[in-house]
Parts: sequence; C-alpha cells; structure tokens
Amino acid sequence: MHTILGANGVIGRELSRCLLPHTNRIRQVSRHPRKVHDTDEVVRADLLDPKATADAVAGSEVTYLVAGLKYDHRVWQDEWPRVMRHAIDACKRHGSKLVFFDNVYAYGRVEGVMTEATPYAPCSRKGEVRARIATTLMEEVGRGELQAMIVRAADFYGPGAALSLTHATVHERLRLGKTPQWVGDPRAVHTFTYTPDAGRSVALLGNTPSAYGQVWHALTSKAPITGEEYVRLACECAGRPFALQVAPRWLLGLMGLFVPVLRENMEMLYQFEHDYRFDSTKFEQAFGLAATDYRDGIRAAIGG
Repeated sequence: MHTILGANGVIGRELSRCLLPHTNRIRQVSRHPRKVHDTDEVVRADLLDPKATADAVAGSEVTYLVAGLKYDHRVWQDEWPRVMRHAIDACKRHGSKLVFFDNVYAYGRVEGVMTEATPYAPCSRKGEVRARIATTLMEEVGRGELQAMIVRAADFYGPGAALSLTHATVHERLRLGKTPQWVGDPRAVHTFTYTPDAGRSVALLGNTPSAYGQVWHALTSKAPITGEEYVRLACECAGRPFALQVAPRWLLGLMGLFVPVLRENMEMLYQFEHDYRFDSTKFEQAFGLAATDYRDGIRAAIGG
C-alpha cells in the first residue's frame, strides 16, 4: 500500500498517476479525499489529529506527505510542526517509509544555483517553518529511527495547477483575453517545475530504496527562463501578441493591506526580485531523465 497524505492537490494527483507502474494499491488521505483511479482507497483524516494520521498510515509500505496548508505564516507556525510530527510518528509506528514533498523556502535568497547541498538560510517566516520541519525529519533519519527523504521542487506550473502564481497571473488572464501580469523583476531568471515532472520524480524516488536518507530536487528544466520570456512563450502558445503588466512593489504592498493572500506573499517577493535558479542534476544523473521543455509545458498548462 502506498498512502498519500494531503491527497487531491495537483501534486497528489500527478503522483497518483505516476505510481501505477509501481503499485495499484493507493490510499488517498485528506479531509475530503477523492479517487484518482477506480482501485484507490479513500480515507478521511485530519493530519492535525495524531490518531487519525496513524490510522491512515497503517499498512503502508510508503507514505507521501504532499499536504498544503492555508498560506498564512501563523497557520504554518502552528500547524506544520504538528503535521510533520504526526506523519513521522505514524510512519515509525507502522514501519512505513516517508517521502516529504517540500519547497525551497528554507534556502532563503540564494546567490547562484540551488542544489541539494544548499544550506538553510531562511529569510522569511514561512521559510523558517520549512527549515524547522525539514530538520526535524532528517534528524529522525540520522538517528536511524525512520527511512525518509525530502523531495524539493521550484515554483509550479502545469495543467491543473490552479494555485500556482503563473496560473493566476499568466495562463488564466490569457484565457480571459486579459494582459498577463508579473511581480518583481521580469528580467530576473525564475526556474519553474512542471507538475507532471514533479509527480514522476516523487514516484520514482519513493520506489527507489537507495534514494532514502537524502534530499533530492525534482526533475526541472535547466533553461534560464526569465519572467518576460515565460510570458512571451505563453502568449505564443495562446496565439496572442506579447504584452506584459508588471505590478510595482509599492502597489502590491498597498493592495496587501486589503487582500490577505497578497500580504502573505510580500515576504516571498525576494524570489521574484532576484535570480531564482534551481538545479536537478542529481536526479537527472541518477535516473537518466530530462525535464519537460518550457514551451511544451506552458502549452499543456494553458490547455489544462
């Protein structure tokens, strides 16, 4: 049995599709789980409840923690350490391996390329939380009490990635006949991970015994794409002339006074104001795979 904690988000769905070559016994776990395949088992559970989490993990060979929480630093500070602790305890109790799908917030602003060896130097409250829970997990691994790994991805794009920045500011605006928007510096490099590549990466790693005990970066294109280049490709794929609106920081700050999600994003703007380069060479060399080309991925994202 392979169990997905935080099922039905875009990564959970992509992971489910990519697990079929490895197993047809998949358990979808969330507060409102849904089947991806007819053979899936669904379990309702709140990951803030330790007993519910342990019951959901029972009988699992591999457990994937791909949950998302409300994008609020106070919620993250309170709930992420509890979710991680419950997942760790559940896997230890039932002898399950644990695969944690993470982002790059713990690295903070990085001069150069982000790799698996990049030290944690968070410069945001959310990054501090991610560094804390990642450290908690790998300390368990270091003590030999748990088989686990961390799989990190850059910002998302892809079909069905409705919560991604590019969906709201680029793809959806093109669909509605509006001008695409960008935040930060559109000339800065910003790497994006294609969601089907992320799902494939997590599935492969979770089913590779030698991958445990390590941090991995999910398969991601090395092309040094800028925000402006991303929007230009999206316009071409949508059959629209290139146009771009850039929201200045002061305007975002003003809007954030009235829109909570924008206010929460202000501390993460450094990711769009400076180069953001993410490298998955380790994964590529281990599995001999290449990431999806940006043009192909953007075309699929706009169509999806």
